[in-house]
Amino acid sequence: MSSESELLAVTGKPSRSLLRLVGLMKPARGVMTAAILCICGFVTLNVAAPKILGDATDVIAATVFGAQFNTGRFVSLLLVAAAMYCVTALLSWAQGRLNALAVQRLAHDLREAVEAKLHRLPVAYYDGRSRGDVLSRATNDLDNVSQTLNQLLSQLLTSTLMVIGSLGMMLLLSPLLAVVSLLAVPVSALASIIVTRRSQKYFVRQWETTGDVNSLVEETATGHETIKLFNVQPAMAVRFAAHNDGLYAASSKAQFASGLLVPLMGFVSNASYVGVAIVGALQFLAGAMTIGGIQAFIQFNRLFSQPLGQIGGMAQVLQSCAVSASRVFELLDAAELTGEPAEPGVGARADAGSSFDARFDAPSGRVAFERISFSYRPDAPLIEDLSFHVEPGQTVAIVGHTGAGKTTLVSLLMRFHELGSGRITIDGVDIAGMGRDPLRRNFGVVLQDPWIFTGTIRENIEYGLPGASDAEIVAAAEASHVDHFVRSLPNGYSTMLSNGGEPLSQGQRQLLSIARARLSGRPILILDEATSSVDTRTEVLIRQAMHRLRSNKTSFVIAHRLSTIRDADLILVMDHGRIVEHGTHHSLLELGGHYARLHEAQFAAGGGELAAMPVRSAKHRASQGEREAS
Repeated sequence: MSSESELLAVTGKPSRSLLRLVGLMKPARGVMTAAILCICGFVTLNVAAPKILGDATDVIAATVFGAQFNTGRFVSLLLVAAAMYCVTALLSWAQGRLNALAVQRLAHDLREAVEAKLHRLPVAYYDGRSRGDVLSRATNDLDNVSQTLNQLLSQLLTSTLMVIGSLGMMLLLSPLLAVVSLLAVPVSALASIIVTRRSQKYFVRQWETTGDVNSLVEETATGHETIKLFNVQPAMAVRFAAHNDGLYAASSKAQFASGLLVPLMGFVSNASYVGVAIVGALQFLAGAMTIGGIQAFIQFNRLFSQPLGQIGGMAQVLQSCAVSASRVFELLDAAELTGEPAEPGVGARADAGSSFDARFDAPSGRVAFERISFSYRPDAPLIEDLSFHVEPGQTVAIVGHTGAGKTTLVSLLMRFHELGSGRITIDGVDIAGMGRDPLRRNFGVVLQDPWIFTGTIRENIEYGLPGASDAEIVAAAEASHVDHFVRSLPNGYSTMLSNGGEPLSQGQRQLLSIARARLSGRPILILDEATSSVDTRTEVLIRQAMHRLRSNKTSFVIAHRLSTIRDADLILVMDHGRIVEHGTHHSLLELGGHYARLHEAQFAAGGGELAAMPVRSAKHRASQGEREAS
């Protein structure tokens, strides 16, 4: 939750956000111009109609004083008034339709801008925020902006013009009564300012707490199995209740504070009616006004006070819209990835040989880290003066304790983060001079927790190479041990996957991600060792599939189980961002350093059991292995 000073700092932005929204509607200025013309016509006819009805009332009133009833004039006045109201109905429908087109175009463009922005934001942006808050800005806040503008954009202009037009007619009919009506304006304005200032900070809290609630709901839905397994539903319910209570409190205060405006404006409006009625009666008795004139003035007073009250009521809704717009614009204005070259090849070494594009489209896979340094915070360096190189086709394993910098290292290679100093080259070309998208098209990635998209199995494999033929997809699936279990499913490759990969098991999802990487055919592989959460038989299949996948490709393997990297060409042992040892499996064991201690801790007693687990007999371990394999 933001502090009070932070909230007040944010409240300075909403007015600028509303102006920015209006500026974004310039592409729809033709539609909006037509809508404005319809509004002007609507207001003109609505303001003129009471005068016609007042004249009709005077025709009837004249008979009270002995004049003959003028039927023709009375009927013609009524027909004119009826026609005017019919046209106003058509104009109201037309402006509503045009306004909706303009606002929905704005919402469409904003959604596209937000979607594109989400892809351009650095990883650090997501690391520093909850997913729920980001999603709330991209969905709830954007929807609030769209709905509010759709309802109020034309209404605000209509009410403003109605106030101006009715005020002009009141001054024309009776300046004295107009002054009485105008006494309500400063009172209404003062009430609106006081309520708006008081409620604005609560609207900020309301949308912030909405993001908190969304974040917790997403967390609960994603981790529902873990929550049930550990029986922490009551604890999650308590957390949700706390967030929900916070949202309730913020929303209640926002709505209560802003809700004061409507009854206040209603009271001022009714007081204005009473004043007009009293002074109007005195005007009639003095012979200064006719009954029809008083009737028309009372209608004009309604046309004046009602829109004035609506403008005040709209202020509270516009506050919510402005706060939501500020949150959306904060997302759109967030700092993007830096260091993108203006054109391909900028920053490449002059002695690289052939052109940048040629070297980059088909790299051999020679990778070099040259004295690189990196830190997430200036006061906490993570990687310092690190150097090593990898030859084409080699497999490099990266091991070390949690937080040693293993994942950060490959993130730097794929430019998810920018180096503090030094450089990384592929075939001698500095990746800082490469576009991120072209650079990443050379990496095949298999993560420990594979991401499966909603869609068919075929579509999920095809993500590796969009437009791939069925034969290519099946070949990749066969090489990755996917084809045999896919063909056992009722719908085969057309089986729909949802919720992160259901109904596939964790191991099947991992094999599917390997098939995706194999289909891509990319020369450099990033493999986050992925056998920690699968059964023994599936682990064997995954190891076989990954071994085939690494064939003739430069591979970086983030290793968790040391048994999976025995055949690596180079093992890098990291500790606090530094490479403390490097070599092959056997050479590092003979060295007797960090790697040997890791190996001893993980494979104590030589039986493959983790040292942290209870020591079991060889007979027990053998029988357990047989059960797992079966």
